Amino acid sequence: MKGTLGFIGAGNMGGALIRGIVSKGLCNPKEIFVYDVSTERMKGLERDTGINIVSSGEELAKKVDTVLLAVKPNNVMEVLAELGELLKAKLLMSIAAGVRLQQYLDVLGEDARVVRVMPNTPALVLKGTSAISPSRACSADDIALAKRIFDAVGLCLEVEERLMDAVTGLSGSGPAFCFMFIEAMADGGVRAGLPRDIALKLAASTLAGSAELVLRTGKHPGELKDMVTSPAGTTIEGISVLEGLGLRSAVMEAVFAAFKKSASIQPT
Repeated sequence: MKGTLGFIGAGNMGGALIRGIVSKGLCNPKEIFVYDVSTERMKGLERDTGINIVSSGEELAKKVDTVLLAVKPNNVMEVLAELGELLKAKLLMSIAAGVRLQQYLDVLGEDARVVRVMPNTPALVLKGTSAISPSRACSADDIALAKRIFDAVGLCLEVEERLMDAVTGLSGSGPAFCFMFIEAMADGGVRAGLPRDIALKLAASTLAGSAELVLRTGKHPGELKDMVTSPAGTTIEGISVLEGLGLRSAVMEAVFAAFKKSASIQPT
């Protein structure tokens, strides 16, 4: 990676990104600068990764070529108001949920290079899924850099901004749905007699392995399901129950409800 990279915000997601970038060798730690309101968080990252910490957002913006904004959505406009002039010439990436590209451009100008990002919590263990939407002024190199950064913590895909609410409903909210499914599978194992700790490990590992099988083989989930399902066997009995109770419909409706909620939010 060419140039210097600065993080404004070093909470769970910001910290995960920094650790992922450093562990993958994407950027020399001495080329990374961090500012966070928590000195303790910054010092922890400095100790663990060797990155540089600074005393203000202004100092950071003056030092780096690319700024990654990892603050809460309700703090974005405050940061832009304070640092807008310094950020106009930078490549700005932001993981603030619900803040549209146009809101950044209204402050920084229509020619600003901004990449809106929707990551998800598995990035904390470098297994995240992120979607990026660049502004019109972003170059191919800008987009490639954003993809490399978020590929460091999992999978990164580029989408049109109009699809970001759908991304939020699926991969943004999706981990919570997956955790509920894991919990329910583990409860089923406990009901069948398994100790809780073993049931939970089996359930989580089964879901992780099944997801990896879809990604690696490229096969449709229905085809992979049929590979497990023998005539008159145990699996088809369980599938019959899931179908009868409306699992597919419930999951589809949950994703669509999360999408609609995201689309209805009016950022401030």
